[in-house]
Amino acid sequence: MENREITAAFQEIADLLRILQDDPKWTFKAAAYERARRSIESYPERLEDVARDPNRKLTDIPGIGADLAAKIKEMVETGECQYHREQLRKVPHGLLEMLQLAGVGPQKVRLFNKELGIKNVDELEAAARAGKLRQLPKMDEKSEQNILKAIELFRRAAGRFRLDTATETAEELVAYLKESRGVEEVTPAGSLRRGRETVGDLDLLVTGSDPAQTAEHFLKHPSIAEVLARGEDKVSVRLKSTMQVDVRLLARQQYGAALMYFTGSKEHNIALRDRAKKRGWKLSEYGLFEGEKVLASRTEEEVYEKLGLEWIPPELRENQGEIELAERNQLPRLVELGDIRGDLQMHTTASDGNASVEEMAVAAKKLGYRYILITDHSKAVTIANGLDEKRAVENIRRIHAARKKVKGIEIWAGAEVDILGDGRLDYPDSLLKQFDIVLASVHSRMTMPGEEMTERLVKALANPYVRILGHPTGRHILKRDPFNFDVEKVFAAAKQHGVVMELNGNPERLDLSDRLARLAKDRGLKIIVSTDAHHPEHLKLMRYGVLTARRAWLTKKDVLNTLPPEKLLAALRHVPK
Repeated sequence: MENREITAAFQEIADLLRILQDDPKWTFKAAAYERARRSIESYPERLEDVARDPNRKLTDIPGIGADLAAKIKEMVETGECQYHREQLRKVPHGLLEMLQLAGVGPQKVRLFNKELGIKNVDELEAAARAGKLRQLPKMDEKSEQNILKAIELFRRAAGRFRLDTATETAEELVAYLKESRGVEEVTPAGSLRRGRETVGDLDLLVTGSDPAQTAEHFLKHPSIAEVLARGEDKVSVRLKSTMQVDVRLLARQQYGAALMYFTGSKEHNIALRDRAKKRGWKLSEYGLFEGEKVLASRTEEEVYEKLGLEWIPPELRENQGEIELAERNQLPRLVELGDIRGDLQMHTTASDGNASVEEMAVAAKKLGYRYILITDHSKAVTIANGLDEKRAVENIRRIHAARKKVKGIEIWAGAEVDILGDGRLDYPDSLLKQFDIVLASVHSRMTMPGEEMTERLVKALANPYVRILGHPTGRHILKRDPFNFDVEKVFAAAKQHGVVMELNGNPERLDLSDRLARLAKDRGLKIIVSTDAHHPEHLKLMRYGVLTARRAWLTKKDVLNTLPPEKLLAALRHVPK
C-alpha cells in the first residue's frame, strides 16, 4: 500500500462528503480528511511501514487522529477502506468524474446534480450547450464557456498520466522486477525516459536468465487489475490506476537496440531508420543489420556510433535537429541535476507551506544547495494565507533570524507577489525594495482575453523590483490550460527589463513547458529552475524541472541557479534608477 493510494482514498472521501452533505458536521469531517491527505503527501516514509511497526504510532503524524489511523491500518491490511466503499455506493460514479474538470469542485457538482439532475460529464456538457447552467446561482454564460473548455481538456487528457505519477509507478515496478531471480537490467523506456510531461503507458525493458520466471513474478504484483496479453517476450497489463504497462523480456545482446527503439519518438526513429536504409542497412528493435549480419545491438552507444552519430540524450530524441548536430558532434551539454546550486521558489508556514524557514534550509543544505529563496505568498492569495504588509515585514525578520541559525547556506528573503488584474503588484514599492529577490506570479483572473493578459504581464515586468516571472503560463498539467497571452511580447518585455523566466519544476505545472523554455532561450532570456516547494520533501521535485530543462535544450549557462550565490545575485539584482 503506497502513500499515494491512501491520499487518493482520503481525498475521494472528502469530495464524497462534500457532495453528499447529508449532515452539517460532514463539512468539518471532509476538512479533516483533506488535512490528513496533505500531511501524508509530504510525509517522507511509507505509512505501511509505520503501521506495521509495533514501536511507532500513526497518530504521531500531524493530522492523523485515532479514527484515520484505524482506516490507514485497515487499508494496509486489506487493501481497501470499508467507510470509503460505503460513501462510494451513495454517489453515482459520474459525479466523481466531474470533479476532474478544472474549476468544478464538490459544491458545484452537488449544485448541478441537485438542481438539474446532472449525473455525468456528458449530461453536464449538454446542459452547458443548452444554456441551462447560467440559470443556477453564481453561474453565467462565461461560467458555461469555462466548463465547456474544461470538458474539452478533460477529454484530451483521458488516458494520460503526469510525469511524476508515471515515474513513481515505474520505480515501484522496477524495484519489484529486480526481486525476480536472474534479472539483470530493468529500464523504463518510451516517453517516460524522454521526460515528457505526460505519459500514456509504460514500457519496461528487462534482461535476465529466466524470462518465464520474470513474467510469472511480475504478474503477481498487487497493483495489476487485468492481464492484456502474455507471450514469450512480452507481458502487457492494465494497473488498477488504468495505466497500461508493457514488460519486454529481452536477450542481453539486443538490449541497446531495443532501448534505443522504444525510447525515441516516432519521428526520431523514422529518421534513424532512413539513415540506416541509405547505407544499405536495416535498423529495428533487434539491432542494426547488414543482411543477416548484426552490425550493432548490445548498447545504444554502439548503434549510434555505427550510424555515424554521437550518443543522443533521451530527452532530445524528438527529431528536432538533434540528429544533424549529433552527426557533427555538436550536441549541447545539457544541464544536469548536480549543476543546481539552489532553489528560488518555496513556501513556509508563514503562508501555505508545511515547514519553517529553518526546516526548509536544513533540507536544502542536505541536498548540497548553497542558497534558497523563501517566497511566501502576498495578501491577494487569501486561499494560501497570503501575507499582508505587516506580516510580510515580520516574515523578512524571521528569515533574517534563520540566517543566523542555519550555517553553511544562504537564506534569502523573497516573496511570490501577485500580479493583480491591472498589472499592478500586490505590494507597494516601499515593501518590494526590502526583499532580496521578488518573484511575481498570476493566480487570479486567468481567463481574461489574451490582449488584456499580455498588457497585464508586460506592465508587471516593467516594475523595477521584479526579478523573476513565476510559472509564466499558469497551467496545471491535465487540469488547466495555459492562459492566453502574446508570448513574444511578454518575452521581449522580460528581456528589456532583465526579468528571468521561471521553469517551475512542480510536476503539476512544469511551467514553462519545454517548448516555451527553448523559445525563451532562443530569445536571449535566462531561466531559473525551481520547485515551488511547500514541504522539505518537495525540494526533490527539482529532478522534474531539470528533465524539462533538458528537453528544452538548456545548458548549465542557460540556468541561473547553477551559479554560486554571489554571481546569481549579481545576475538578478537590479537597483531602480
